[in-house]
Amino acid sequence: MVKLNKIYTRTGDDGTTALVSGPRRTKHDLRVEAYGTVDETNSAIGVARLHTADLPDLDAMLALIQNDLFDLGADLATPETGEPPAYEPLRIVESQVDRLEQDIDRLNADLQPLKSFVLPAGSPAAAHLHLARTIARRAERLMVALARSKTETVSAAALKYVNRLSDFLFVAARHANDSGRADVLWVPGKSR
Repeated sequence: MVKLNKIYTRTGDDGTTALVSGPRRTKHDLRVEAYGTVDETNSAIGVARLHTADLPDLDAMLALIQNDLFDLGADLATPETGEPPAYEPLRIVESQVDRLEQDIDRLNADLQPLKSFVLPAGSPAAAHLHLARTIARRAERLMVALARSKTETVSAAALKYVNRLSDFLFVAARHANDSGRADVLWVPGKSR
């Protein structure tokens, strides 16, 4: 159990932050950027959930995802070092990816077929879910850059999870737009 008695520690006043495993990194370090953007995604989902009370199945899925995103942040904040860990680090696992895929399939089953690209609009829930989707895509880009670094690692399950997450958020936004019936479609060249 995490116990936080004091919110400010002053240890980050020099522009560094501690990873879960102990080492300090600059606050603009790619790993810190990645898990910070995962946290930003989580916050955007929290705002979207202000508008999903009338969609209890979707809201329950989003609640699980918010918890998963803390797992993902912990995973990213505890890089593999090649040495035996003092404790078992929290990692994203394939069953979390599988659950996201099942939820995507559940939501997608009732959606209207797409006839154009969807603009990030519609109901308040859908608009916020689209925003969360774009933040998740940024987190994914940062995680891929981190994984491709010669000195860093990111697990395959973590990369799959964040990739599936943006797919889920797209389908969830369409679900929140009356199963796609209230989607706002892109009309190419409409404003010419």
